[in-house]
Amino acid sequence: MKKLKPRSGGRANKRARELKVLMSLVDLYIKSGQPVGSNTLKEADFPLLSSATLRNYFAHLEEEGFLTQQHASGGRIPTAKAYRAYAEESCNENETSSEDKDLLNGLRHRATRGITAYLEEAATRLSDVTGTAVFLSAPRFDHDFILHMKLIGLDSQRCLCAIVTNFGVIKTEVLHTEEPLSNFTVKRIENYFHWRLTGHDKPQDLTNEEEGLAQEFYNEMMVRYIVGYSNFSDEEVFRTGFSQLLQYSDFDDVAALAAGLSLFENPHSMRLILRECTGANNLKFWIGDDLKSYATTHPNCAVIAHPYCIGHKAVGAIGILGPMRMPYKRYFALLRLFASYVEEALTKSVYKFKISYREPKQEALKIEQSERILLEDQSQ
Repeated sequence: MKKLKPRSGGRANKRARELKVLMSLVDLYIKSGQPVGSNTLKEADFPLLSSATLRNYFAHLEEEGFLTQQHASGGRIPTAKAYRAYAEESCNENETSSEDKDLLNGLRHRATRGITAYLEEAATRLSDVTGTAVFLSAPRFDHDFILHMKLIGLDSQRCLCAIVTNFGVIKTEVLHTEEPLSNFTVKRIENYFHWRLTGHDKPQDLTNEEEGLAQEFYNEMMVRYIVGYSNFSDEEVFRTGFSQLLQYSDFDDVAALAAGLSLFENPHSMRLILRECTGANNLKFWIGDDLKSYATTHPNCAVIAHPYCIGHKAVGAIGILGPMRMPYKRYFALLRLFASYVEEALTKSVYKFKISYREPKQEALKIEQSERILLEDQSQ
């Protein structure tokens, strides 16, 4: 695709002015959301140019596909091509406001074993600060262990079992039984789980049926968790901030919102985007049709992603999804700052708590000795 950039030769100065006019128009439209007319642009940034000259620039930029006009007498609106040119011109932006630094600063000086919980919190914080949907990829952190197993009755024959680990990972599974489950029985089975995990407070009042069901549930959850934990062929992806998209007029149209959410709801597409960013080890952005290969519908949205590191090695990426009319300069700088804070916190955590990590590979299951013991201990 042809980029708008200064040319050599006699038309260089005119092309440079067109580029400046376009950048200023996109900047104004991002801030206001209103079509930009020649008089508005003149008052804002070009007092020495006449409105007629600016309209000539508008007409040429419209011919090249950078601007569109809803009404013959109305102002101009940037196209996806214009946003792309604006993003390319601004991609090295690195100045972050003191307010944004304060909003993210709490993520910086952290060292915690709850490393997964930290990443989920960080993604949520970034979503709140940017007002966008956020998705984040992560390696598998090893030497985690199960802290709790919770059981919640759903109906008479189904319950939800949640495993909570030391790193803050939460895994849930729905378990079925032929016999009706009362709330009292569910609580007694949960007590059995506690005993199996800790070796303390063995329940003494279980009926034979309850103990058999408790053992069956425990064994089922252990096998599902350990096989899933050991077989790491795809990056972990955390997603948050779906509802943030509702605040934008760009997504008032149901089809536009559905297109954005269809991309956000596709873990495979998210992984491909984040994997590409991690591999490049640099900030990347996709605007409008740039996302066609990742979406099943016309993507009337934009994605910005930036890698993050542990000890200067890129191990994952953070992405934000929002409307094409987003403040690219601010978000480019924010993502760079966010990535540096996450790198600092994760590096501290990994070294302080001696946590190892691994990246996804298509290989045989990695089952450590502690996990083998859990698998081999299912006969109790």
